[in-house]
Amino acid sequence: MKAIVEVMAKALVEDPENITINEKEDDRGLLVELRVPEHDMGRVIGKQGRTAKAMRSIVKAAGMRTGQHVWIDIDVLEK
Repeated sequence: MKAIVEVMAKALVEDPENITINEKEDDRGLLVELRVPEHDMGRVIGKQGRTAKAMRSIVKAAGMRTGQHVWIDIDVLEK
C-alpha cells in the first residue's frame, strides 16, 4: 500500500523528495501515514477534498483485494 500512496503523492506535489510515508499495522488494519510540506497540502487534499477522497478510495479498493482494512492519514510534515 505504501508504494501506491507514494506514486500518487509524488505525482501531485511540487517537491516529491520532501514527503514521508509510513505504514502502521494494528488489530484494526493498516494505517498509511502521508506527511507533506505545508505548501503542498492543498495539492494533496484537492478542491473540497476530492483528491484525498480519491486516494482513499483507491487504497481501500486495493486493500479489499488483499483482505485488509486500509486507511490514509494525511497531515503536514513537521520541520
